[in-house]
Parts: sequence; structure tokens; C-alpha cells
Amino acid sequence: MNEIIEHLYPLLREITGYIYPNEIELHWGLLVVIYPYLTGLVAGAFILASLVKVFNVKEVQATYRISLLTALAFLLVAPLPLLAHLGHPEKSLAIFLTPNTSSAMAMFGFVYAWYLMAVLLLEIWLDYRKDLIIWARNETGIRRWLHRIISLFSGDTSDRAINFDKKAIKTVTIIGIPSAFLLHGYVGFIFGSVKANPWWSSVLMPIVFLFSAIVSGIALVLLIYMIVMPIRGKQIDMKCLDKMASYLFYTMIIDFSLETLDFIHRIYESEESIKILAALVSGKLFVSLIVVQLLMGMIIPLGLIAAIKMFKTPDELRKLIYFVAALLVQVGIFSTRWNVVIGGQLFSKSFGGLTVYKMTFLGLEGLLVSIAILVLPLFILYILFKILPPWEEMRAT
Repeated sequence: MNEIIEHLYPLLREITGYIYPNEIELHWGLLVVIYPYLTGLVAGAFILASLVKVFNVKEVQATYRISLLTALAFLLVAPLPLLAHLGHPEKSLAIFLTPNTSSAMAMFGFVYAWYLMAVLLLEIWLDYRKDLIIWARNETGIRRWLHRIISLFSGDTSDRAINFDKKAIKTVTIIGIPSAFLLHGYVGFIFGSVKANPWWSSVLMPIVFLFSAIVSGIALVLLIYMIVMPIRGKQIDMKCLDKMASYLFYTMIIDFSLETLDFIHRIYESEESIKILAALVSGKLFVSLIVVQLLMGMIIPLGLIAAIKMFKTPDELRKLIYFVAALLVQVGIFSTRWNVVIGGQLFSKSFGGLTVYKMTFLGLEGLLVSIAILVLPLFILYILFKILPPWEEMRAT
């Protein structure tokens, strides 16, 4: 009993108002914050890649393969936060063994499998197939066999086969766009459908999640492109960079407009929960919501990119501003996920008080494991770059 009191005492000191005893500690922590953040990056990176094959945006051709491999790296890691949060990851197999089509969470397993196998891996294979065949012919040892296995021992590089690949890629990409929307939109759907929680319950929640995902994905690919190219000793294509920044700017405007509309709608409704939500925003979430999400993650990046569009700036200054803006966007989008997941659990069901979230450093749901999960996709991406080089000059001709 004394151990329980000692554990809860630091929390009790920061509780305001009146809450139920079972609401002192939050059920969803940092790992559940990371999950929608990772899936958002996947969806956003794939949408950027689709601009090349579906909408014929030639300026971002240099980032097409980078976007696909980025989406794959983060998609492979996306389920890990949920599996770690389960405590017994083996229980996740029940999703596939006993499917429940009426459960939005259970359907994630099928959406994930569809997007990974039928969309992302298939498009990457079709796009790389010719290169894999030619690379394997000119290589020896492990790399030769690795590329032959990935190409599924295909050997047809005729014009007819290549034309079929191009048509198939476009078809898969068209199918992949709504699939990407579904992959991340359903996360917003899960939160938005919780009617008992006024912080989550909103018909705009899936749309806000979706556009913030596109914003974060574009910003991530922009950052990766700007970091990798100088490391390789290559020049950054400013037309490509400007185009990505423009798409980032426009999607940020849409995202900001949707979030503002959602905020105005909540104020206009003025339900009985409005007072506790106002206390939440002005108190517990002031720094993460107003300062980090709104100011640092939205207004400042928008202002920086708008300034570039309004005034003529040298290339080096544009690169610096784009990099800073994309970095701030990542911080802002992560803060958005934090404010949704954590913020929605900080107030009592009776709307009478606020609790607090205490993050641990060690443990399965601690900060150390969370950082490892966030770094893991970058490690996987490095390996993918080595196995499947996305650089334009390495394309087989």
C-alpha cells in the first residue's frame, strides 16, 4: 500500500480539480503517440511519390524512389509501438485468426497487410525490376544473388515487359492513393468515433489526421533528400526542392484551415465540456499545443516558406530555410499526435478535473524504447538505400 502511495504521490500533487481514482494514470502513453506519427509519415511519403507516376510532376522525380523506400522503412516499424504497448505481442495474431470486421482497430491488420504487400512492395518491385536484373548481371557474390532473389529471378528486359511495368506501376499507384488515405485516415476515425470523449469526438478528425500526415511525409522526404545528397557529394536539385516546399506549403495551409475550422466548431457548439477543454488548452497543453504545435510547427514554417515565395533569395539561404521549416514541421506534427492522444486522457470523464502524464525513461513504454523505435526506420532506410539505390545516376539503361 505504501509503495502505491509513493508511486502516485508525485501525480497527486499535479492533479487539479476532481477526478476519479482510476483516471490518475493514463492508459495510453508515448508508444501510442508514436504509432499515428509513423503511419502518417508512411502515407505522406507515398502521396509525394504518387505525384510523379499519377500526376506527372517531373520536378520531384529525383525523390520518387526515396519516397517509396522511406514509406517502406517506416511502414515496417509502424506496428511495433502497438505491439510493445500490448505487453503480449503474440495476441495480435488474433486479429488475423479471428477477424472482426466491425472493429476499426482489428481492421488495421488487414489494411496494413494490403498496403504493405499489394501496394508498396509491389510498386517498388515493378519500378526496380529492370534495374535489379541488370545489376545482377554485372555483379558477383552476395549482391548478385540478393538482387536476383529480390527480382524473383526475373530476366525479361524487353520493351514490352518494361512498358507493362510502367502501366502496372501507374495502376498500383492509383490504387495506393486511397489505400494510403485509408491507412492513416482510419487512425483519425478511431479517435473521432469516441463519442464519450469531447476532445476526440469530431467528424473532422480523420481528415485532419490525413492532411497532417501528408504534411509530415513531404517534410520528412525533403529532410532526407537535403541530408543525403550532400553526404553523397551531389548537388541538390533546387527545382525539386522548390516544388516539394511548395507542396508542403499548400498542404500546411489546408491542414491549418481544417484545424482552425475544428477549433471554431467546438467553440460554436459550446457543449458542457467546453470549460474543461478551455482549462486543458490554457493549462496542461499550453506549451505543446499553442507554443510547439501552433507557433513552432505551423505558423513559423508557413511564414518562412511564404517569405521565400515573396522575396528573391539565394539558393543557400533557401536550402537553410527549407531545412529549418521541415524540421519544425516534424516537431509540430509529433506534438499534434501528442496533444490528441495524451490530451484526450488528461481530463476527467466528469469534466471536473485534470490529471497529468508522467513519462518514464526505462521500461517497455519508456522514453528510451520510444527513441529506439523512432530511430529504427532510419536504420532500415539506410540498409534499403544500400540494397536498392534510389539515385537517378544508378538507374540501369
